[in-house]
Amino acid sequence: MKPAFSSQLAWLCALTVLLAACPAWLQKPPKRKVIKANTKALACCEELQELKLQVANLSALVEELSKKQDDELGNAILQVMELEGSVKQMDLRLNDVEGKYSEMNNQLGIVQLQAAQTITQTSADAVYDCSSLYQRNYRTTGVYRLLPDEFLGTPELQVYCDMETDGGGWTVIQRRKVGLISFSRDWKQYKRGFGSIQGDFWLGNEHIHRLSMRPTMLRVELEDWNGNVRYAQYHHFSLSDELNSYRLLLDNYSGNTPHDSLRYHNNTAFSTKDKDNDKCVDHCAQLRKGEMHADPLPHPFRGQTAVEHCWGEGVFAPGKLPCIWH
Repeated sequence: MKPAFSSQLAWLCALTVLLAACPAWLQKPPKRKVIKANTKALACCEELQELKLQVANLSALVEELSKKQDDELGNAILQVMELEGSVKQMDLRLNDVEGKYSEMNNQLGIVQLQAAQTITQTSADAVYDCSSLYQRNYRTTGVYRLLPDEFLGTPELQVYCDMETDGGGWTVIQRRKVGLISFSRDWKQYKRGFGSIQGDFWLGNEHIHRLSMRPTMLRVELEDWNGNVRYAQYHHFSLSDELNSYRLLLDNYSGNTPHDSLRYHNNTAFSTKDKDNDKCVDHCAQLRKGEMHADPLPHPFRGQTAVEHCWGEGVFAPGKLPCIWH
């Protein structure tokens, strides 16, 4: 019994010494550290799951965008193909239009040629004025009736033709000889014309404008009571339309007057007692009781003297053309 007890005692002492040398064997494991480690691992797993979810969402979004882009690209390709088809159709139509345009140009050229031939023929056959009548061997001085011409746009008009003066064929546009009518008229009356074609008259600015649209000469004749005759002739004459106030244009004077009096009226507007277009300080047309153009008149037969002591006969014809004013 003693040896066994001694042996057990020896083992107990050794164990006691060992425990004293290593006291950690007797301590419990650190539970807190394990809990913290488990919490971190769990948080990492959740974060990983969230990231995976985000990646999945992004992948789905990328796939959706890619599909949408493919669809849009497909639509764009279809639109391009449609546009190419439209362009081809437009090219075909353009070629067709160009062909029709070329054909129309050819037809227009033919029509213009025919129209030019018609105009030439019509111009040759038309009676514009007394000069046209003279060319058709009408040689008697007197009143003639010019028929209306729809092609030329001219109305019917009675004219007095002088078939004797300076070769004949003159259309008289003014006569102031008898002295029974007043020439102190308003704008409308001078536009339409007034008086008697057999006596004193004014043919009318609108008619004079139409007559002078062709190459026209103007001849002005004045005679006093003693039979002295003076004339002024202008180889270029025209009267503008009403929009330009019947502006007088003349050039290339010849005659036996002391002065070229109408030269002062060249390129001036027409004036009447109710429409003052002159350059006078006073209203010349009203003061002189008759029509005139815009500048004061340094004329040997001017103002009331011209009305009381002489008469003027204006004659007009194209080729030898008109005569106007007193």
